[in-house]
Formats: sequence, C-alpha cells, structure tokens
Amino acid sequence: MHSDDHIWRQIEMLLSDAHDSVILVAPFVKRAVFNSLLAAIPASVQRIDCITRWTPSEVAAGVSDPEILEIAQVDPRVSVWLCATLHAKVYIADARCLVGSANLTAKATGRTPGPNIEILIETHTTHPEVDRVMRALDNRKSAATSQLAALIRAQANLLTDGINTPAMEPHLWYPTTRRPEDMFRFYSGKDNFSPAVEDGMLKDLAVLDLPAGLRESEFRSAVENQLHSIPELSELLKGESITNSDLERAIEARSSLDNHKSRRIAENIAAWLKHFGDYYTQVGSWELRHGRELSR
Repeated sequence: MHSDDHIWRQIEMLLSDAHDSVILVAPFVKRAVFNSLLAAIPASVQRIDCITRWTPSEVAAGVSDPEILEIAQVDPRVSVWLCATLHAKVYIADARCLVGSANLTAKATGRTPGPNIEILIETHTTHPEVDRVMRALDNRKSAATSQLAALIRAQANLLTDGINTPAMEPHLWYPTTRRPEDMFRFYSGKDNFSPAVEDGMLKDLAVLDLPAGLRESEFRSAVENQLHSIPELSELLKGESITNSDLERAIEARSSLDNHKSRRIAENIAAWLKHFGDYYTQVGSWELRHGRELSR
C-alpha cells in the first residue's frame, strides 16, 4: 500500500461496513483491484453487483479488464453488468455510498506510486442524483457473459498487435466481412460462425471500437456513422449518387490496391450501407444512391 491511498481506504471502509448488498459502478475496473475489494466485503453480504464498460481500445490500453468476470464466476454473490454509456463512479454499501471521479484501478485508488488526483464524497442512496443514475443504469445495463468478455479481449489483442487491414484508424477503414447482416449477432456473442467469417468480423469490430452492450438500434447507428467517415463516400453523403466504377477508382487511388481488391471493397461498402443505412444500388453496372428503391 502507498501513502496516497486515501481513495482506496475510503472505498474499503465503506464496503467493510456492508451488511446486505454492495454495488460497484465504474467504467474502468482492473482485475487486481476488483479482487481486493471483494476480499474486503463481509461474508454476510448476499449480493454484489458490478456495473462497468468494456470497449476494445480501453481494454487494449490496459485500463479495464474483462477478466473480472472470471473472478465473479467463482463467487455466487457477484454479478457483472455492462452499460455502454457509463461514465459515473458510484460505490454503494446498503444505504451509504461514495460518488466522485475514481475508477477501480490502481492509479485511481492510490495503490501504485504516482496516483491520480481523485475525489469521492459520501452521501446517501436517497440523494436525488444518485437515485437518478441508478434508475438509468437499471434501464440500460445488460449482463456480461463469457462470450462477450472473450470477444472484447480478442478485439483488444488485435488493436494491440496491429490489424492486417489497409489502416487501423476508423476514418481510413474499409469493411472486411461480406455479410453485414451477421455483425450484430456476432457482436452480441449470440452466434458462432466459421473461423474465416469470424476473423473478418472480428477485425471490423476491433476498428469500429464499439463498447459492449449496445442495443441493436444503437449498434446500427454507430456503424453507419463510421461508414460515413469513409472519404470516398463524401459525394454520396452530399446527396449525390456514386457509381461502382467511381468508387473502385477512388479506393485504388487512396489505398494502392489492385482492381480486384478495390472492386471487392466497393461491393462490401455498398452491402454495409444498404444494411446499416438508407441506401440502395441499381442492378448491372450499379450506382449507389441514398433512399429506398422503388418497387416495380
């Protein structure tokens, strides 16, 4: 322990006085800190909920560990939940709580040299703002699963090791998988696909860097926004149409890919825009347009 562990002692003292239930709310939770906190909670406590956020880039940066789920799975009292939009930090023991800035990391809690400057203030769970946040979390949280934890870790590993795509930055990204209709089911950890298909979808998800736990409508909107960042689509987004040959030539010019690869990327982009956005293609030497195709 270090001399600047004031935040840690605040949380530890709060949890050690718990009798019935504990709730830990923090976007960043590190495995070692989580394990130490569970050890501080009395055996009489019957329910421990941890609400957190898993995003590939944050896990890759080392500020959060999806492996906390492994710890939770050996303690029947503990449940881990995900909230994609979480930023609040709240620590609750029965009717008492701490609110402030500190995540459950060594730097935030003072369990390492050179800690962050953080603040936690004690209040009561009946405080209107605490009540508002907890009700919002109850409406937005979803259960963490082993499949989601493994998927986030796999995406983080790709970001750490470097992804074999034309570029890693979202604004230079081209979709890899040719079946965008499968993306949400894969992202949600609900279905298994062939290794080759999963490899492509995993690379797409890693570059998209979406937090786990988005609802399907939120997922679709987030993906469409990333598609709109592809420079070759600038004219399309202004309300103009774009032909397949124009799109292929623009991709070749920027990425130095050959004609076959640029054609495949153009087809992928069109498929993704049709699935995630309000676009359609005409048949033959196709043209990508905004809107819906008229029935004939």
